[in-house]
Amino acid sequence: MNDDGLRCGCAGATVWFTGLPGSGKTAVARALAGTLRARRHRVELLDGDARHATLPTGPTRDDPGRHAERTGLAAEVLARNGFLTLVSATAPGADSRATVRRRHEATGTPYVEIHLDAPRSVCAERRSAREEAGPAVGDATYEPPAHPDLRLSTHRISVAESAAAVYALLADRGVVRSRCDETSDRLLPDADPDLDAGQVS
Repeated sequence: MNDDGLRCGCAGATVWFTGLPGSGKTAVARALAGTLRARRHRVELLDGDARHATLPTGPTRDDPGRHAERTGLAAEVLARNGFLTLVSATAPGADSRATVRRRHEATGTPYVEIHLDAPRSVCAERRSAREEAGPAVGDATYEPPAHPDLRLSTHRISVAESAAAVYALLADRGVVRSRCDETSDRLLPDADPDLDAGQVS
């Protein structure tokens, strides 16, 4: 976890990035994390998809709903203790994502759901370019959220633009201050060439 000396004084929250495998969840979460850390926020990244799962919560292919709920529990605990917790997880079932939101609401912990909305064909091309063979967990059964806090068309906008839109939403809702670090003059760092919009996960 991050050094307490990096704290800016803002409250914690969970930002959950959901979308098809290949829609850009991890790339956008990492870009946003860079901005938040530059502004002295305490940030944790949780990758909830099977390929890079942060937490050993069990066999995600057999029970992705339970995996999502366990990841949500960890995120809520971190957020409740002052971390901006960025979760990149397909979490294919709408019911499991609703359970995660209800847990946050029950403890009064801010929760923001971001839907990365890219066509299945585009996501498949991205995964193929990364040589990810076989079907991804949740690909065939994914249920997109009906009312996310923000929906991003990640096949039309860049990683940096997507991260900036999420940051703007967090600032608008008071989750983050518009300027926590007086030494930072840019909203977002330069985009990492490895996180190009065509290579996101």
